[in-house]
Amino acid sequence: MAVFDDLVGQERSVETLRRAAAAGAEILAGGRGAGMTHAWLFTGPPGSGREEAARAFAAALFCPDQGCGHCDVCHQVAIGSHPDLETVRPQGLSYGVKDTRQLILRAAGAPTLGGWRVVLFEDADRATEGASNALLKAIEEPPPRTVWLLCAPSPDDMMITIRSRCRAVTLVTPSPAAVAHLLATRENVPPETAAFAARAAQGHLGRARRLALDAEARRRREEVLSIPASLTGLAACVAAAERLVKTAEEEAAAVTAVLDEAETAELRKVYGEGSTGKGLNKGLVRGGAGALKDLEDRQKSRATRTKRDVIDAALLDLVGFYRDVLTVQFGAAVEPANDDRRADLEKLAGSSTPEDTLRRIDAIMLCRRRLASNVNPQMAVEAMTISLRAPRL
Repeated sequence: MAVFDDLVGQERSVETLRRAAAAGAEILAGGRGAGMTHAWLFTGPPGSGREEAARAFAAALFCPDQGCGHCDVCHQVAIGSHPDLETVRPQGLSYGVKDTRQLILRAAGAPTLGGWRVVLFEDADRATEGASNALLKAIEEPPPRTVWLLCAPSPDDMMITIRSRCRAVTLVTPSPAAVAHLLATRENVPPETAAFAARAAQGHLGRARRLALDAEARRRREEVLSIPASLTGLAACVAAAERLVKTAEEEAAAVTAVLDEAETAELRKVYGEGSTGKGLNKGLVRGGAGALKDLEDRQKSRATRTKRDVIDAALLDLVGFYRDVLTVQFGAAVEPANDDRRADLEKLAGSSTPEDTLRRIDAIMLCRRRLASNVNPQMAVEAMTISLRAPRL
């Protein structure tokens, strides 16, 4: 299985990347390598596989066979251990200029294995203005064998000066049929479950995989999609908001707890906790107090980011639900993404107008913008649930 095979429904982008990888191999052999450039911007909707495409391209650049998928080099890229691949995953709400400058210094080093040095920057849109300016200078004057792979939802999320210096790879939302086929053939998911997960995830491969394989993910989805029918009064709206935010907090805690524990234990070990020798343990742990405080701050920021990401995913599920209501109201010949809740869709469609549904969708999108602006999640979600109950002003 080649490294590009998991990029479902991205045939045009895969062809572009294959040609660029071949050009990269030509450059390493002393040729011109037309079609290869030092900076790439991968964009596309959530679940389209931006990071996966960038990682596959990195493997194709490193691999002697341009991404065979089964050699040691491809395996190293897949697990993140290749010495010439620097992967950046912003854990907090933003990625600052200090971190970016350190990244640029690391990226300036010569390749260890004599080929390329690749920086894969996931969620590059989280870079602050200062970080973006520092990144721009690095992209304008890169070392000869350094390749930058930036990932963002859309080109507009990046500074115009950065995106003008990058070659664009625009990914699309894969069809539910393509996602279902992948789940059935690669994950051995029963066809009915694969079709349900692909339809419910609306082309988001990662979410479809979780829905197909994780019963807890399916349960959380059911809780979110039960919200519209539960909004019978003001108290119910407040309770629904509290339930959604609490669920997000619990999921975020579960995701980050294991990471936090491992990181903290490793840092304490580095600074000598548990070492023997007179005065050694105490002195080194005290010397690492500042590093431990910095780690705790980063972990808190990551927990906040994870919580907001979980809430945002729930809000997108609600948007999909009301979009299905709208298709029922207009009698559109489209299979609803949430066909398993057909009764709720038809009931709400019959008791409201298309204008009501559009206002409800607007309320959800406003909540997303408020959360992105650091509004208190409980307040933002409460305002949304109240608007979902009575959209008319």
